[in-house]
Amino acid sequence: MNSGSDALIITCEHGGNEVPAAWAHLFKEHQVLLQTHRGWDPGALTLAQDLATAMGVPLFAATTTRLLIDLNRSIGHPQLHFEATRSLPLATRRAIVKAYYRPHRDQVEAAVAQLISQGRRVVHIASHSFTPELNGVVRNADIGWLYDPRRTPEQAFCMQWMAAFKPLSPGLRLRRNYPYPGQGDGLTALLRRQHGPNDYLGMELEVNQRFVLVGGSAWEALRVDMVRALKAVALSPQVGLTVRNS
Repeated sequence: MNSGSDALIITCEHGGNEVPAAWAHLFKEHQVLLQTHRGWDPGALTLAQDLATAMGVPLFAATTTRLLIDLNRSIGHPQLHFEATRSLPLATRRAIVKAYYRPHRDQVEAAVAQLISQGRRVVHIASHSFTPELNGVVRNADIGWLYDPRRTPEQAFCMQWMAAFKPLSPGLRLRRNYPYPGQGDGLTALLRRQHGPNDYLGMELEVNQRFVLVGGSAWEALRVDMVRALKAVALSPQVGLTVRNS
């Protein structure tokens, strides 16, 4: 295990639904879709900003719509591109990858590799949100912590975070590896292949978009409690994160 202190980074791959001007013509018929969960993760960037600010750590965020290219999918994945871009010529799709995909992924990969090279263990939290209902099925969770169950340090960190959060918001439904499996395709999966379990912890935080859609005090309280719980974990003997004085 690395001997240095843990280093926390926050990312947000689906932080907005912006359409670059050069590609606006592809989305003229998809304006409504852009506003839905298929276009972005509502609330994910706000939560990511709260966590990064409170902890005083770097935030790597992207706000281009996932319908142009999904930054949380691997090259070659069938859902990397939306229907409007999937049929574009290969050279055009490669240009989109170069302009919008690689900058974010390369920046995160480089930051993680640099921190590990300095003898630090990286704790990576990727902020996401999920639609309350998908294909007619209602999701029975308010918050999900996604991790690879084969990597014990990730599981332990998420269990601690959930345990710290639960008494702060006792009425919320908390789940592990829901609504998606934590070891599925994504940026964290790529980084796990590059770094061992004692060097890199990659977790995705999934919040039900119903809080964002309603807004108000419930959404604000969730974010406040999530920060408080993360700070509690950071101060635990098992974790070596530095908490920003505030």
